[in-house]
Amino acid sequence: MTKPSLPELLHAAVTAVGGTERPGQAAMAAAVAEAVDDQSHLLVQAGTGTGKSLGYLVPALAHGERVVVATATLALQRQLVERDLPRTVDALHPLLRRRPQFAMLKGRSNYLCLHRLHEGVPQDEEEGLFDQFEAAAPSSKLGQDLLRMRDWADETETGDRDDLTPGVSDRAWAQISVSSRECLGASKCAYGAECFAEQARERAKLADVVVTNHALLAIDAIEGAPVLPQHEVLIVDEAHELVSRVTGVATGELTPGQVNRAVRRAAKLVNEKAADALQTASEGFERVMELALPGRLEEVPEDLGYALMALRDAARTVISAIGATRDKSVQDEDAVRKQALASVESVHAVAERITQGSEYDVVWYERHDRFGASVRVAPLSVSGLLREKLFAERSVVLTSATLKLGGDFNGVGASLGLATEGTAGEDVPQWKGLDVGSPFDYPKQGILYVARHLATPGREGSRTDMLDELSELIEAAGGRTLGLFSSMRAAKAAAEELRGRLDKPVLLQGEETLGELIKNFAADPETCLFGTLSLWQGVDVPGASCQLVVMDRIPFPRPDDPLMSARQKAVEEAGGNGFMAVAATHAALLMAQGAGRLVRATGDKGVVAVLDPRLATARYGSYLRASLPDFWYTTDRNQARRSLAAIDAAAKADGR
Repeated sequence: MTKPSLPELLHAAVTAVGGTERPGQAAMAAAVAEAVDDQSHLLVQAGTGTGKSLGYLVPALAHGERVVVATATLALQRQLVERDLPRTVDALHPLLRRRPQFAMLKGRSNYLCLHRLHEGVPQDEEEGLFDQFEAAAPSSKLGQDLLRMRDWADETETGDRDDLTPGVSDRAWAQISVSSRECLGASKCAYGAECFAEQARERAKLADVVVTNHALLAIDAIEGAPVLPQHEVLIVDEAHELVSRVTGVATGELTPGQVNRAVRRAAKLVNEKAADALQTASEGFERVMELALPGRLEEVPEDLGYALMALRDAARTVISAIGATRDKSVQDEDAVRKQALASVESVHAVAERITQGSEYDVVWYERHDRFGASVRVAPLSVSGLLREKLFAERSVVLTSATLKLGGDFNGVGASLGLATEGTAGEDVPQWKGLDVGSPFDYPKQGILYVARHLATPGREGSRTDMLDELSELIEAAGGRTLGLFSSMRAAKAAAEELRGRLDKPVLLQGEETLGELIKNFAADPETCLFGTLSLWQGVDVPGASCQLVVMDRIPFPRPDDPLMSARQKAVEEAGGNGFMAVAATHAALLMAQGAGRLVRATGDKGVVAVLDPRLATARYGSYLRASLPDFWYTTDRNQARRSLAAIDAAAKADGR
């Protein structure tokens, strides 16, 4: 039997999922197959509606080697595991004459821990363990959630938090889950043979396709202890998110509350001298943090340096002491010891990292209204780490609807540790960029309107002219508006103002769960939804409910963002353009994601309105516009209103 061709396989898969074959999808599949065969790397931009998941799954499954697919969002993981992979595998089975297996793998804390469920949570305040089910009043929300999770534990096959519906709060989930550091290990745990996390890892070892998330991919790369099974092909979907997710995993944080917890957990397990030293160091750290003002620490201040060295040394002593003592009076001692060790090791690691003072790290103070002050440390860049850990031993395909910024892939490539496309040399990962376009006719389906006549937005203060403009645009559109704001304060101010002016419902992020807000927004065409960052990339509402997407201003990072400003300064010191490499790239990525909310299906029409004149007037405006979909462009406010009114009238005529 002859080997089936890639077009035959793609046709079978697309038919199975009830999709439509698209030229962009076929071009993408061919490029992925070539990269995998050559063991090279590919950055591929595939617009909304291309069908990119099949564009990479089909060639990857046809290749036959083990593939890891890493995504940023839970929604895409679910789509892959529950819809795309089962149907694709069924469709390809007769042609490939084998049935590829697939599995989902997440970090340990995403799975129910049977030990914690049955034995209770090691407590900080009192001896031994406490039964969280007895302690939480059954009438309280926490108590009800705990009882529901205990029932769920008897019926779930995966123990995966995301299979628990409705979901529960982080606080409730923390009662029945452990981090990898707190885990006793399958061989030492009475429930090791039934452990959900271990079963997920075993399934992943046997699977041809392992679906995971960016965070676990980052942990696998950074921590050196392999979490993912050996694989020959890595596919990173939603790749525009990868750098920020890896940065998040590589960021350390210390708060007085976290240190106090470590002290309480360790106190019962070590001698009095070691416990007192950690307590004293904790109090010293807390005193320093009471005076901490938010901002970057170019050099670690003397008082913080002394406090962190004391913490580091006391934590090291406690870690050694915990390992050397046994205390039979502590019930379920192994679990108590493991939790205490995890807490103290975490404090030690961050304190040591900051006191060592690497030139490649950025240190800063942060203040939170509810949680007080913290000191944080993050890598100045993750590009070297990604180049070394990601691209060295496997073929990597990175895909997203937004990878091409300002007209090429080099900006995103640089953030991933890749040299300019086409650069040859020893130890230089070879890659190419491909834009397979979109099935949508952007110039006919959408308008990009820039409100050139408005005043340039300042740092603070009300923007009355912007609110007037926003109000008029929403009126013309008949509602149907997704408002994307650069800060929660701006979103709230706009929502409060327009609720007083308009007779249309205005939903605000934070007033309901995101899922509920999006559902209500989609259900009523007159409704508007206002919010900040997660809405810029998390809303998929095709049809007439979203015909106006408004951005209040260009979403540059805040000038006082310690990490972004440090990265910008580093580029400038190396002779580059820090503003374009960091701030403009950050803004371009977010604007491309935000503008992508407008056209989600072939029948969608509407306007993206940017209420910041700099997009039309500033030198960098053309770079940002080149990063957006190719909408018809105007700065004529009357044209924008007329178009919105016509689109609204057409939707109403269709009964939408």
